[in-house]
Amino acid sequence: MYWFLFSNLFKEVKLQRRLIFGGCLFTRKQFCDVSRKTDEILINQFKEKFFSSRLIKFTDQLDFVNDSGENALPVFRIIDNLGNVVNAEMIKAFSADLCLQMYKKMLLVHVVDEILYNAQRQGRISFYLTNDGEEATQIGSASALQADDLIYAQYRELGTLLWRDFPLQSLMDQCVGNADDLNKGRQMPVHYGSKELNVVTISSTLATQMPQAVGSAYAMKLRKQQNVVICYFGDGAASEGDCHAAFNFAGTLRCPVVFFCRNNGYAISTCSSEQYAGDGIGSRGPAYGLNTVRVDGNDVFAVHMATLHARQMALHCKPCLIEAITYRLGHHSTSDDSTAYRSAAEIQLWQKSNSPLARLRAFLFNNSLLDEEQEHSLQKTYRQEVLNSLILSEKKPKPEIETLFTDVYDQMTPRIQKQYNELKTALAALFCHLVHCHLVEFVSNQRWPSSRTLGNIFPQQSICNKQYKME
Repeated sequence: MYWFLFSNLFKEVKLQRRLIFGGCLFTRKQFCDVSRKTDEILINQFKEKFFSSRLIKFTDQLDFVNDSGENALPVFRIIDNLGNVVNAEMIKAFSADLCLQMYKKMLLVHVVDEILYNAQRQGRISFYLTNDGEEATQIGSASALQADDLIYAQYRELGTLLWRDFPLQSLMDQCVGNADDLNKGRQMPVHYGSKELNVVTISSTLATQMPQAVGSAYAMKLRKQQNVVICYFGDGAASEGDCHAAFNFAGTLRCPVVFFCRNNGYAISTCSSEQYAGDGIGSRGPAYGLNTVRVDGNDVFAVHMATLHARQMALHCKPCLIEAITYRLGHHSTSDDSTAYRSAAEIQLWQKSNSPLARLRAFLFNNSLLDEEQEHSLQKTYRQEVLNSLILSEKKPKPEIETLFTDVYDQMTPRIQKQYNELKTALAALFCHLVHCHLVEFVSNQRWPSSRTLGNIFPQQSICNKQYKME
């Protein structure tokens, strides 16, 4: 009897346990379903609000992400450093005429550099920045653009202007700073610009052109123009705050802009390893929503193709970043001695094994598109043209003193007019003083000081001459 009672009790307890366990399973399933639905809602909210609709998931693993991986962004190229083709399909896009035109413009950049660098050393111009080693980044990218695409350059993009047939005479006028200089001598050499060629005048301060370029691109988007803006900058400029602001504006506003970074290894004297930790400049692009590619900056074909594809994406309001890996063979400027922070052996190694001009030359020679006689003839012609333009620029008068005060307002304000009058009076007095100080020399040589002596500040000369004769 006791056994029977115990057996029934055991069955009842077992049944209750099953009911409780089943209830728990049911409750747990309901809880899991609710939890999953809650997660899905949160994920959708997170995707839309924080992650631009990218797929995300929750995890119970605490892992920090870093850039310690061994694999960096790949470097795209079409020819190797010996001029041999490594991408037979893409090289077909380049006609013989285009290849020769690219080489001619790169050679012209080299000749201009050589002559103006020496001119600065001779005291004929005040300052210069060479493009040696970076010609392919300029010509390769410029040749992939349309003529009405807007260019924001930094200060090592001479080739972009020459590709658009910027006159050599205008180039020399700007570097000399004469009366025909578009800047009227108010800007230092190498600060070119051309409204007709859609090239915004270069400014000295690093990275300021970057948010400006994004603003221009946004205006194009609003106007529904079928053009893009290309903005050049160096690895040093990438360390400026304006760079990050520009990237963020471009990504969030979806502007038709192509950022082109010339990573030449040095921000003046600061090498790349001291500028940033991580995978170069290119790795920053995806974080800002930029379509990004890293390219061999000494391969003019690879640069051209990358820019061509980037332009097409930018036209559809998909901003892009191109990081061109190159090397600055020359000093930062004529004010710099790069051997103070890098070895001559390093420079020679890059010059010998990876010069963009030598690489394209080898390709042309390998494919019978150029020979030594043609090359020598081109060099001779370009050298004479550049020298003639420089000599003519030196013969031109300097800008009038008045230009120091014009082009700020449509008409001079009373305050500016007063300053101008004060300067004229001071210069007239200075001229008279010089006449008195050099009386013997002027009389013995039977000549008066030329207007060139003090930069065209005269009609005051006639007043001073009259006073001198009276005395």
